[in-house]
Amino acid sequence: MKWSAVPYVAVRALTKNTMRTVLTALGIIIGVGAVITMVGLGQGAAAEVEEQVNRLGQNVVLVFPGERQLGGVSIGGGSANTLTVEDALALQEEIPEVVAASPEVRSQRVIVHGNRNWHTRVYGQSADYLQIRQWPLESGEMFTHEHVGRAALVAVVGQTIVEELFEGADPIGQTIRVRGLPLEVIGVLSRKGMSLMGSVQDDIVIIPYTTGFQRVSGRSHAMVINVQVYNQESMDIARAKMEDLLRERHRLAPDQPNDFTIQTQEEVAQAATETSRVMTWLLASIAGISLFVGGIGIMNVMLVSVTERTREVGLRLAVGARGPDVLLQFLIEAVILCVLGGIGGIVLGILSTEIIASYAGWPALFSMEAMIVAVSVSAAVGLFFGFYPAWKASRLDPIVALRRE
Repeated sequence: MKWSAVPYVAVRALTKNTMRTVLTALGIIIGVGAVITMVGLGQGAAAEVEEQVNRLGQNVVLVFPGERQLGGVSIGGGSANTLTVEDALALQEEIPEVVAASPEVRSQRVIVHGNRNWHTRVYGQSADYLQIRQWPLESGEMFTHEHVGRAALVAVVGQTIVEELFEGADPIGQTIRVRGLPLEVIGVLSRKGMSLMGSVQDDIVIIPYTTGFQRVSGRSHAMVINVQVYNQESMDIARAKMEDLLRERHRLAPDQPNDFTIQTQEEVAQAATETSRVMTWLLASIAGISLFVGGIGIMNVMLVSVTERTREVGLRLAVGARGPDVLLQFLIEAVILCVLGGIGGIVLGILSTEIIASYAGWPALFSMEAMIVAVSVSAAVGLFFGFYPAWKASRLDPIVALRRE
């Protein structure tokens, strides 16, 4: 048999039983489709995480309070009252690399306008907060340092507040009440979307931190300090200086641990994307098991095919075909099955990823490399699992095979 005719013979053998060929390839289709889906969704989720981290602002450093002990047991980082407004002011005034700092106090409150009310988050911030977060206004203006200095009764609201309390009408100049306190709405934030923690960032009211401390939250210590550094290159220097300054201000001895935590925007991104990356590979590995199962199915069907076509193989051997010819024929059949399954799996994976991503609300990313690898792996599965049936067929005795009923 001519080597060039072997692929034609293999394809013709597969088309003789189309239904069995399709069902055999189905395992590979599902396996490759599952891998493409998991990788596409994982990469899309990672891109969404990175986008959300970028929404934190530009060159942002977050300072959190330390942990608090209750009965000798830690109740978690961020629970202690170790950060003050004076700490935030000192960071901005004494560290040249720091552009702005905003002490944050927040509380969950019911806000009222007319006969409508809404439970939301009320944040006390400095006048530089929107600059730190790179959060533009849709209308109105941000409160000023003068507003902060006199604890003015003004507020900037998110899009959710506009929708829930004002039913889409212009809220500028209107009054909302928090714990009976009248706040004039002077600005409306542009839409921000979901945060890294899954909360709606647009469901927010921002007021001067002095107003928040004195008249809304009842707290005396900052829950976090938002800091903006001049550029990425000075981030490490600024962080080291911030740590030294806060240790000095908190009068910590050299052998005492920090009673605060400093976290850069890059560290937040790394932690978030690492979690996403691990989950992507975990899900892809689980989906990869389907490829293995599909390969076993191909081996099983090819073994059955060898048994059914014993007389055919014997006849080929009797008229001059060699063992390598038969081996190659059955190998090509297995590879074709897997490659077709791989292509079908790519189509299935793209469609399923788009459908799931549309419901989940995050982007789906596809890479040509992943698709090439998927087809290559499916072809390798065909070679691996198809070799034994092909080898068994090539070792048949033509005399015994021709006698087979």
